[in-house]
Amino acid sequence: IVGGFAPPTPDAIHTITKAYNNTNLIVSSAVRSEGSPQLQDAAPKSLSAKDPDHDALITKLHLILKELPTESPPGSEDIYGLNMSIAWGSEDLEWCNGGPAGCGGGLSDVQASEEQKAKFKHAVDIVHELALK
Repeated sequence: IVGGFAPPTPDAIHTITKAYNNTNLIVSSAVRSEGSPQLQDAAPKSLSAKDPDHDALITKLHLILKELPTESPPGSEDIYGLNMSIAWGSEDLEWCNGGPAGCGGGLSDVQASEEQKAKFKHAVDIVHELALK
């Protein structure tokens, strides 16, 4: 998510979607191979949201994000230091770190504590785990 003059070039974008009335999670990934300038799309896959393991991971991710701050102003600074962005949208939570064009520099008025950085790292691990299932 760290950019600057040019927008960031992500190594991967994982999208996990669950429609309100659907019992499945739709997981799509686009990963940039080493040395490649482009992300390569992988075919979307479906995971059962009723699976206790998947449900537990989504619930945990939701709970973690509810506790974490985002940078202020948006896109000012990567306060978690992982060059990773997560966007979450649900009925009770809209959360996104990194602005639409990444983090372009400057300082955030909000800084993450070491405990918050560890929780964000766990959230990233959850997203990766779901994407790789």
